Amino acid sequence: MSQFFDNLKQLLSRVGDYSFWEIGLELVVVWLVVFVVYQFVRGTRGARAILGATLLLVVPYIIFALLKAISGDEQLFARLRYLYGNSVEFAVIALLIVFQPELRRALVRLGEVGIFQSARGLRKARVIEEVLAAAAYLSKNKIGALIAIERQVGLSGLVDSGTTLDAAVSRDLLKTIFWPGSALHDMGVVVRGDRVVAAGVQFPLAEGEQFSSELGSRHRAAIGLSQEADALIIAVSEETGTISLAERGQLSRNLTVDALRTQLARGMERTELGSDNEDPNEPSK
Repeated sequence: MSQFFDNLKQLLSRVGDYSFWEIGLELVVVWLVVFVVYQFVRGTRGARAILGATLLLVVPYIIFALLKAISGDEQLFARLRYLYGNSVEFAVIALLIVFQPELRRALVRLGEVGIFQSARGLRKARVIEEVLAAAAYLSKNKIGALIAIERQVGLSGLVDSGTTLDAAVSRDLLKTIFWPGSALHDMGVVVRGDRVVAAGVQFPLAEGEQFSSELGSRHRAAIGLSQEADALIIAVSEETGTISLAERGQLSRNLTVDALRTQLARGMERTELGSDNEDPNEPSK
């Protein structure tokens, strides 16, 4: 037992020879790499597979290596370390083969938005494209929809009135929610970050005679919510299939998918820059 503690002290003393800034920098780099990889595979089957492989292979291997270093016995767990060491290499190759589609999509996304863009920017770009794809489908098939993208003003009060989902934003999910006859196709959907937090949410209706009589309940709900919060609200008309966007009490109608992409990107960029702190009831200039 004394030998064990002596080896442990020697190991800690060797660690103490490294400068703290160097260790901190290495930990930050490792954390950033792990975080970026996780963001790329988040919401896919690869996420759980990587987590499982890490728990089954990498963690035991690290434990065995530490025990060997502390004990000073080169033969301690030698066979297990040999098996785990080779298994880790095999698992990495297997993951590259099995999850090749996810890796390809990640590289495509990386090339589209630039390698130096933040992970948060990557998530926003993905959310915009998924919402656009859903809006285009719903518009083409004249399926009514109401989607609110939360910005700085929280919509928790509205979310509580709907059905909690907390699911990754995807075009298939949005199309399923608004499909006629589905349990949640009425009312609206609230998107927070890259998650659909709730569906079947009742938005406040805009009141006043200044609004055109052509506006239906979805468009009035979009304007009403945009008057109370800084959210970006997308409305798809069930009658005509036209796409509209409400922001700060103003409604932009008959938008194309490209025009909607531009407005969403601009609106979410302003949130990123922190320029959305003025009164939400004040019209944008």
